[in-house]
Amino acid sequence: MTEKKQLKIKIIKDGPYCVFGAVPLSEKIITPVGKHYEYREGKKLPQKENYSLCRCGETKTPPFCDGYHNQIDFDGKETASKLDYKTRAELLEGKEIDLRDDHRCAFLRFCHTEKGDTWNLIKESDKKEERELALKSAEECLAGRLTAVSKSGEILEKEFEPAIEILQDPEKNVGSAIIVKGQIEIEGADGERYEPRNSVALCRCGKSDNKPFCDCSHVHVNFQE
Repeated sequence: MTEKKQLKIKIIKDGPYCVFGAVPLSEKIITPVGKHYEYREGKKLPQKENYSLCRCGETKTPPFCDGYHNQIDFDGKETASKLDYKTRAELLEGKEIDLRDDHRCAFLRFCHTEKGDTWNLIKESDKKEERELALKSAEECLAGRLTAVSKSGEILEKEFEPAIEILQDPEKNVGSAIIVKGQIEIEGADGERYEPRNSVALCRCGKSDNKPFCDCSHVHVNFQE
């Protein structure tokens, strides 16, 4: 297993995400299957010890930075709160398990299942099928918005291995977020760190109002690589 303490993302002021520590990089495709979605493998991406990912959305070498942010005078000012997730998140109480929701949506749509959305499934979590679907859909919310928790407050999700995934969303014909998995440290341009999470979604279209995190703007602006 890769040592997490060696892995880091450094956000450059008005520039890219600089990734250190040979974090595995892959492309995943958000794929509708009936009334739910799956992540399927996309094209192979080069693996490097250190690399820089585009944050302005204008690179000609996606997903890597090519310095174009300097030509367009990109404003990458970070506006997201650095408060920890538990402090920020709302708690929704269910029958057997609860749900935390910090409302940082990346429009991944895995919260929608064949038996309803995660919020309604949590309310019916005394039923086996609904409870299992609630757990699965919350875990597949790779933006880190939703977290299923036990009545004693224990987080109910598997621990992801460190990885970075570039999401594509052909159903909406847009490039989607950058998913960061496995408690990788993210340091802001000001040197302050964001809370390490099991998974978060970073903006790569350059238009989010909650930088560095994705806020669905890639859909609204029809982001194309």
